[in-house]
Amino acid sequence: MPTIHDRPRSWLNPSDCDLADFRGHVERTTNPAEVPSATDVVHGIPLYDGELLRRRAGTPAGRREIQAELVRVLLDGPGIVVCKRAYPDPSVVDRVTGAFEKMIADQRAAGSARGDHYARPGTNDRVWNAVEKLALHDPEAFAEYHGEGVTDLVSSAWLGPGYQLTSQVNVVNPGAPAQRVHRDYHFGFFSDEGAAAFPTHVHRAAPSLTLQGAVAHCDMPVETGPTLYLPYSQTYEPGYLAWQRPEFRAYFDDHHVQMPLEKGDVVFFSPALFHAAGANRTTGVRRMANLLQVSSPFGRSMETVDREAMVNAVYPVLLRRKAEGAPPHWLRCVVAACAEGYAFPTNLDLDAPVDGLAPPSQADLVRRALESGRSAGALRADLAAAAHRRRSRPDAVPDRSGEDDLG
Repeated sequence: MPTIHDRPRSWLNPSDCDLADFRGHVERTTNPAEVPSATDVVHGIPLYDGELLRRRAGTPAGRREIQAELVRVLLDGPGIVVCKRAYPDPSVVDRVTGAFEKMIADQRAAGSARGDHYARPGTNDRVWNAVEKLALHDPEAFAEYHGEGVTDLVSSAWLGPGYQLTSQVNVVNPGAPAQRVHRDYHFGFFSDEGAAAFPTHVHRAAPSLTLQGAVAHCDMPVETGPTLYLPYSQTYEPGYLAWQRPEFRAYFDDHHVQMPLEKGDVVFFSPALFHAAGANRTTGVRRMANLLQVSSPFGRSMETVDREAMVNAVYPVLLRRKAEGAPPHWLRCVVAACAEGYAFPTNLDLDAPVDGLAPPSQADLVRRALESGRSAGALRADLAAAAHRRRSRPDAVPDRSGEDDLG
């Protein structure tokens, strides 16, 4: 019987990243017999027909059978599925495309256009928080677009009921170069040191908390640069420490696959899959995708806590105790108990990353204030400004038009 000492390592280090081991994970083929509901397998990636998926999921037993297959593919299989014709009516996608184009034009006119986490400014156009903006801009189009069923089928298969949907529009302009390979949210936004601070079991669990997706809003032949993928790479346990290493990036560059898409297709994949947007080699195609990020409902604490008020109350104590010689680890413990330690969710229009892939968290602001001896009043103003930036619509006035109708 195995003992506690025989169990897998509890912490990962960059030294655990071994390219030969990685190749053993990714140099596999996909057996079509293991994806019986797929209509084809291309480059190891199973392709599903959207209408066929909806029909087969029309009964509880059929839905569960399809979802079980999708989970196997995303967890231990190639880590990616392509749903062809998820939107059988192109006019639904076109109407939403028009809404997104209007948002981009308004951003440009206002001088508020931004790039993304991995691309140089000007190489693409972004619409952050597109799911809320679309709902407010054109509720009818929102309902038609998100009522198609395939996204719900795959999202609830991977995350269960109660998932949280967000999306970010990305338009890659002609001539834009390819991204560098990466993994995604959560650990994809961490440095090696930051990722290694989390125990191994969290590295295993984190990809199960998010599903990545992309809706094609135009035809995407290979020359437009659809996303590059490395099937099965999500199964490599130290992958969040490996993707930034030169030998792993070189391997990805030599072995990735690329799947052309048609308008109305949707791709879903594990956030732990090695991937990167491709180069748009055309002179006139603005490649638009709506990037879906679907999150587990369990990424929440049990109670509603006003951490800004807690920090403002406790910070004078921290300042005094630091002046009295309190050790740094004691200060860190108190900050962790009262301040929000994670940068997300936030409003990326206003709270864009500056010094890394994520903006500073509330705890970051408190730690920096302590290190510099910032006054309690100054920190109070910093926290209020940060909270304002995090709101989805900072200047919105609550709509109380229906209150008189309440019984």
